[in-house]
Amino acid sequence: MRLYARRISVTAGLAALTGAIVLNGPSAQAAPPAPVDAATARSYVNALTVRPEGTLDGYSRAQFPHWITQHGECNTREVVLQRDGQDVEQDDRCAAVEGTWYSPYDGATWHDASDIDIDHVVPLAEAWRSGADTWTKADRQKFANDLTRPQLIAVTDRVNQAKGDKDPAKWMPPRADYACTYVRMWVTVKHDYKLTVDSAEKNKLAAVLKGC
Repeated sequence: MRLYARRISVTAGLAALTGAIVLNGPSAQAAPPAPVDAATARSYVNALTVRPEGTLDGYSRAQFPHWITQHGECNTREVVLQRDGQDVEQDDRCAAVEGTWYSPYDGATWHDASDIDIDHVVPLAEAWRSGADTWTKADRQKFANDLTRPQLIAVTDRVNQAKGDKDPAKWMPPRADYACTYVRMWVTVKHDYKLTVDSAEKNKLAAVLKGC
């Protein structure tokens, strides 16, 4: 009976860890489309239009419709969870019910999709202040659900919430060795969508890329 009770205790303890952070290294690597290389990113930074950030007048997340249906019952969030996770299982409505997700922003591994946010690398509000306020809603929907560029990535929810709508001059991923990749992703998206940068943002991008 003593051995049986010990097994019950161990099993319960393991179950309690489901969805908890794991700190002993990645078991799955997020895999958005690859950004341009560092040399190309440096050339893109030099070509970006520098302009003070606009206001948020008229902005709301509803101006960027998401998450849209991508196929069947699967919306953009579920597609990214499937893409960026490992051993992901989905129910008949495409919701991720099992899997492992490694957040490259902070190096945490998670086993519960509710602990994961899908980050817009260039935040929606940042895009609005950088030129998206003049786009059509259809263009903003494309931006908010873009699976063809390094614009969407599965990361720890608390880290994404700490980032908010900040640009790299105000926020960088806490995992320092992801800085080059993150900046290359940011520059790729800003370049492809012809979004502007402010002076502090451009200086930070250039400084990080110098070391890449």
